[in-house]
Amino acid sequence: MQSIFGTDGIRGRFNKEITYSLAYKVGYALGSSLENKNPILIGRDTRISGDILLQAITQGINASGRKFINLGICPTPAIPFLIKQENLSSGIMISASHNPPEYNGIKIFDHNGQKITKEVENKIQKLVEEQNQLVPTKEFSLKTNKELMDIYMKSLIHTMGGENLSGLKIILDTCYGSATTCAKTIFQNLGADVKVINNSKNGLKINMNCGSTNLEPLKKALRESYADMGFSFDGDADRVIGVDSKGNVLDGDHILFLWGRELMAQKILTNNLLISTQMANLGFEKAWNKIGGILYRTDVGDKYVHEAMREKRAVLGGEQSGHILSKINNYSGDGILTALQIAKYCKKKNITLNDWLKSSFDPFPQKLTNINLDFNINKINPKTKILIDQTIEIFQANNSDNFRVYIRPSGTEPLMRVLIEATNQTKVNSLSSEITHKLSLEINKIMN
Repeated sequence: MQSIFGTDGIRGRFNKEITYSLAYKVGYALGSSLENKNPILIGRDTRISGDILLQAITQGINASGRKFINLGICPTPAIPFLIKQENLSSGIMISASHNPPEYNGIKIFDHNGQKITKEVENKIQKLVEEQNQLVPTKEFSLKTNKELMDIYMKSLIHTMGGENLSGLKIILDTCYGSATTCAKTIFQNLGADVKVINNSKNGLKINMNCGSTNLEPLKKALRESYADMGFSFDGDADRVIGVDSKGNVLDGDHILFLWGRELMAQKILTNNLLISTQMANLGFEKAWNKIGGILYRTDVGDKYVHEAMREKRAVLGGEQSGHILSKINNYSGDGILTALQIAKYCKKKNITLNDWLKSSFDPFPQKLTNINLDFNINKINPKTKILIDQTIEIFQANNSDNFRVYIRPSGTEPLMRVLIEATNQTKVNSLSSEITHKLSLEINKIMN
């Protein structure tokens, strides 16, 4: 059996890669592997399949002899925060993050609120493979613990350090997902004038033409409402992308640069260091270096960013996609927290997001292209890896320092992602077409 774990937990299409039986076995395996006897915390996003998988996982946990607490629909970062806060044994979030409604996933956290290590993944994998018993399908009533969500919401307000957002007009796109449970209330409690779009708990619409992967609804709302700024979350609210009053985008690179510069001025940024991934814009890196900063790149995935932040004692890191990790909340990516911090700085500095963003860096033209693969991503063999490395080496050697190519397999879908960036958009488009065409032919030739 190939590994059920990808770059961010277990993920796939419901009733295909992610089944009731698998979810039950994962619940049973987790419960059986824990030494800590305290309850397991479980939450989910709004997907229709989430309730079914919740039933399966909790039945598996029950069968292992362990207890659980059902948090219900919630942002993913609520799980690690509450694990630490309430001294729980571990936690599970049922979500496929930014993926469309037909996908779902299982993210597992340890007793420290950290995503489980590879060693623990292997232990759970082994226990899943060893299970041969029939999986029960009888549903039972699950009570939701609302008090814990209140604790999480109050913790986000507390991160503001007494600052408020009065006088700011803010639009939130909660993309029919986890942020619908609390984002509006949190911003209103801090005094902001808030308008929310796509704010119903609709698992059939989650991430569909909205949220952090599609900013058009937010841009339209900003044009029509004359708000100061807007924030778009993804399905489980661990990511956020900002948009200013003029429609300019504040992605994860800009968030890291602007927030990082504030921390640098306060002399609390360890070694002037930011942690990001191979997807970070080259313009961001050069601008950060120019003001005396250091950018350390990891493989794509917040768990790699987290590992590097712990190792290098960094206080801020994240991904271009808007997944930002801060020491404020124990390095847990939280889109709502990030949005609050950006809004707080604008209020404190008495500056519009539009003007603040103007003081950021000029990004290099960048193009990300997906190559569809007709095989499971986990089956990529050493020959394909060599082809990828050779392609990067050849094209990098034939171009200047102001050019970068990065190629990687998706950790969640049957795709190969090709990132090209340079100072010239025409060059980016030309090289992107050339490289993706060549790779598509060669990869499928190797695999077939």
